[in-house]
Amino acid sequence: MTAASPAPVATLTVNPALDLTVRADGWRRGEVNSGQAFQLDAGGKGVNVAAFLADWGMAVTATGLLGEDNAQAFEALFRAKGMRDAFVRVPGATRVGIKLVDGAAQQTTDINLPGLAATAPALQQLEGRLDDLMADHTTFVLAGSLPPGVDAGFYARLVARLRAAGRFVALDTSGAALSAVLAANVLPDVIKPNLQELEAALGRPLDSEAQVLAAARDLLRRGAHMVAVSQGERGALFVSGGEAVRARPPRVKVQSTVGAGDAMVAGLLSAHADGLGLADAARRATAFSLGAVTRLGAHLPPRTELDAFAAQVTVEDVREGVEQRG
Repeated sequence: MTAASPAPVATLTVNPALDLTVRADGWRRGEVNSGQAFQLDAGGKGVNVAAFLADWGMAVTATGLLGEDNAQAFEALFRAKGMRDAFVRVPGATRVGIKLVDGAAQQTTDINLPGLAATAPALQQLEGRLDDLMADHTTFVLAGSLPPGVDAGFYARLVARLRAAGRFVALDTSGAALSAVLAANVLPDVIKPNLQELEAALGRPLDSEAQVLAAARDLLRRGAHMVAVSQGERGALFVSGGEAVRARPPRVKVQSTVGAGDAMVAGLLSAHADGLGLADAARRATAFSLGAVTRLGAHLPPRTELDAFAAQVTVEDVREGVEQRG
């Protein structure tokens, strides 16, 4: 879409997946159902973030652990989008994730299979690869679940290591891995959970916007630079410094919700690269997410369409209740 950025982003996907997306409108549990279409995409949260960034025109390197038995779909994606492949190949096949898309109801059901068990030698090789990437990458994205063989503190240790080296770090994970990061002494620059993931990681419900804001601001006080809490159709809350805004998307025809959060991360990183303020960053991140849900697979529409989405996003200053449109 544009010339590549001179300061590349590196994304880490320790537990990638081949996403089998099946469209079966009106499918019923426990019955024989007819599907209308299917496609197989190389995926995993960090892979998706990298694909969206490449579509936007940024230079991006994708790394992680990749099963050598079925790496072809990933390699084809990297070639097609001009992404640098820095994955460590491991014996076996990368897991498959099944996405059942009901276009009529605009709902997606995910079935995530377990990944390949990571061995100590593979993890050592991966950490060496990250050390190499630190030589010429300024921004790192740690995204997705952890496979068997990787302890919950893995991301927390990487965050501390990367930030000590002066790198900008974004994190998008859940479960025990997110809990470990949020309990650590060093937090990522950008944290993007959805509301349920944040509640689970903190071990308490966040029943009001004031409680979500308080939780986000506590993370900022402890060293994060931005917290983005996505809440589906309600939009997302973005908190940074003394500012907090809510971005509300327009209604669009949803093809699949797979990758919507990954697109939001990519939008925030592109906004960071362009030095955008919080309101404009929220608007762009939401436009990226809208672009993702109107397509199957990790693909952004042309910039003209993204700009049109951005113009329809309503951004509200949470503190003052002042809306900013377009």
